[in-house]
Amino acid sequence: MAKDYYKILSVERNATKEEIKKAYKQLAKKYHPDLNKSPESEQKFKEINEAAAVLGDDAKRSQYDQFGDADAFKRASGSGFSGFDFGSFRDFAGFDFGDIFDQFFSGGMNGARRRSRRGANIRVDIEITLEEAAEGTTKTLSIPREETCPQCDGSGAASPGDIKTCPECQGAGVSRRTQRTPFGLFSTTATCGTCRGRGKTVERECPECDGTGLVKRTRKIEVKVPPGAEEGTNLRITGEGEAGEEGAGPGDLYVIIHVREHDTFERRGDDLYVKAEVPFATAALGGEVEVPTLQGKAKLRIPAGTQSNTVFKMRSKGVPYLHGSGEGDELVEVVIEVPKNLSRRQRELLEEFAERPKKKKGFFK
Repeated sequence: MAKDYYKILSVERNATKEEIKKAYKQLAKKYHPDLNKSPESEQKFKEINEAAAVLGDDAKRSQYDQFGDADAFKRASGSGFSGFDFGSFRDFAGFDFGDIFDQFFSGGMNGARRRSRRGANIRVDIEITLEEAAEGTTKTLSIPREETCPQCDGSGAASPGDIKTCPECQGAGVSRRTQRTPFGLFSTTATCGTCRGRGKTVERECPECDGTGLVKRTRKIEVKVPPGAEEGTNLRITGEGEAGEEGAGPGDLYVIIHVREHDTFERRGDDLYVKAEVPFATAALGGEVEVPTLQGKAKLRIPAGTQSNTVFKMRSKGVPYLHGSGEGDELVEVVIEVPKNLSRRQRELLEEFAERPKKKKGFFK
């Protein structure tokens, strides 16, 4: 089952940060491996800290609430939990939980070197015709996005010689602080404030990108829309999103398909629905009529005595299946066309037809 961080800390979903902090301190003292010798204490202690690291950060908590559980949150953020090294707590039994938690919630407990962030994804919505959706098409899109600066290759420095090892952390990306407590020495690590976790500094910034390593560009990208695309079809083009920081991978481009309403056809899944007028005489005597299809005109056989609103199926005249082989059908609803202007002879024949006695069947027949 997916982890529920609120249940792990035994707090409500609308709990304040102070309530979460209080719950964390109580549970951390209870399950610290050096204070609790039960076999499951270490795993429980890790879960408590993992939950606090997420719920104690407003941005992470908001994202977690959006996805509902820990597994979905981790998948959406693209990585697992990377707070701090829980194993380090095994070295001392009595530390200041309040001091630890204050740093924890302010982001100071993250002892890992800062990772370059992957580029953001881009979403684009496009509209196509029903014919394009059925046959497939190629669209050329102009996408404004951030790309890696070609002059500094994303480093943000005017030249390679302007990139120096951070003098504060000596390239580690983190700074360490040792604090003496009644229970011994306690060391914490935090992201280096000078280089912001990068481990290096730039003396002269690149004039092209002003030291960001990224520049705004508009790129033309060809997107192939497959046959059978429908309203809301989501196409993912890997690596065509925003550029990442300092050589990190780019994001992806997501193209959302919208299909324009057609003047003749109504799409119902992979089937097409259309109404076709049939002359009165053809409906009565039988015959053939021409009906529209996406491929052009086609003949439809009308049996004698066909009634209005009868629906005929023309197999494989619909839209190709998006996933798999084959096509849908075309559904043709017949509407009998009653003539408005009759010649004298036509009227006489219809009156004669109307006056003919109808054969009546016996009760048992």
